[in-house]
Amino acid sequence: MPKIAVVGAGQAGCLAAHALHRRGFEVTLYTDKTPDDFLTKARPTGTAARFDMALEFERQLELERWWDLAPHGEGVHLTFCPTIGNQLVTLLGHMTRDFLAIDVRLQSATWIEMLDRSGAKVEVENVTVERLEEIASRNDLTMVAAGGRELRDLFPRDEQRSSYSKPQRYLAMVNVTGIPMRLPYAPWFCPVKFNFYGTAGEMFWVPWYSKGRQQAWSLVFEGKEGGPIDRFREVRTAERCLQTALEVIRELAPWDYEWVRGAELCDENAWLVGAFTPEVRKVVGTLPSGRDVMALGDTAQSLDPIGGQGANNGNKMARVFVDQIVERGERPFDRQWMESAMDAFWQRHRWIEIFNNTLLEPITKAGQLILIAQYGSTAKPGEMGPRQKIANRFIDNFNEPSDLTPAFQDAGKAKAVIREAFGSTFGPLMAGRLAIGRAQLRQKLGRRPGHPGT
Repeated sequence: MPKIAVVGAGQAGCLAAHALHRRGFEVTLYTDKTPDDFLTKARPTGTAARFDMALEFERQLELERWWDLAPHGEGVHLTFCPTIGNQLVTLLGHMTRDFLAIDVRLQSATWIEMLDRSGAKVEVENVTVERLEEIASRNDLTMVAAGGRELRDLFPRDEQRSSYSKPQRYLAMVNVTGIPMRLPYAPWFCPVKFNFYGTAGEMFWVPWYSKGRQQAWSLVFEGKEGGPIDRFREVRTAERCLQTALEVIRELAPWDYEWVRGAELCDENAWLVGAFTPEVRKVVGTLPSGRDVMALGDTAQSLDPIGGQGANNGNKMARVFVDQIVERGERPFDRQWMESAMDAFWQRHRWIEIFNNTLLEPITKAGQLILIAQYGSTAKPGEMGPRQKIANRFIDNFNEPSDLTPAFQDAGKAKAVIREAFGSTFGPLMAGRLAIGRAQLRQKLGRRPGHPGT
């Protein structure tokens, strides 16, 4: 069987190594951290929420170990504010199947130990380009799933598949415990709480399971440049990150401040700040010797966290690439094959990129129709009216972005979604507009808008 090296022990790298080892390949995983390093020294690389399709791959590999311990994300509670202080519309949607967000430090530590026990090779070292030359010379295929700039720069930007040439948001994440696992104003389910601000960016709170085995929350901030969420650039400590987070929530999402004000850090490393450009890279990287290596996961495609797609994308990419490797058999893993494997992934999962980018842009006219038609959704147990069906379908799109994303790009397709749920379009759109208008009037009179689930 071919010998395969996987460089990088994050989400996609670990999954690919396990999947290939189970298929009988001789696999070596290279990681710059030991399991203990992940647990004691590393920061989480993101929230890493995974929806059902991505989790199913982990279940097949017998790597999903936290279902009975972690908080289950059951859907999304969205508040859309076109401007600061104006709560225009809410959407409360229930997913068909729950999602999980597990501390990637706990995952990597666990999955590395499991891989080592299974008989695959695990090498702990910081892989440089020079070292990658040696690794590639000894293996039939070398996959690079490491996030370091030196290795990532081996893979040129794919101009045809990339939409952005600079960061779209300035990001911060701080993971906390010490607050209830239910929102006080919607205690009947455990959702991602998503606050959208048309002029400022986004803030969202994700149910999360920490390396300390605590049910917790990952608080994520996405600031548009120079706006009121863009306050984390000078943050240098976990304590300051949490303090800034609470200040921003108190000012921009006062409906969440009382709930979150008692938050405590999960640990001193459970935070991140920074920015990066969402982009797709060429899957083939050429080393100075002329040998080719293959990108995987975030090395091949970096996604803004706004749509929670990064870890899901990594799982799906690893699955497609492993299937392509198995199908290849004993034939060489040359440049043409690497490009065809990426094409196969893109053909199946390109809607991930489109959906994620849709959330980064101003809401489309088609998207407005869907939000208007679903207005009134509550996600309460047993609620299955047409408004709720549209809201649920919107939330399930995070799991399978090919379902509803086209309707966010095309008003005709959006109306077809509404018609499928209601049997017509005029009535539900008129009712939604009237209800939203009443909420706007209440705000102008100094009252609360009275949105469902608030």
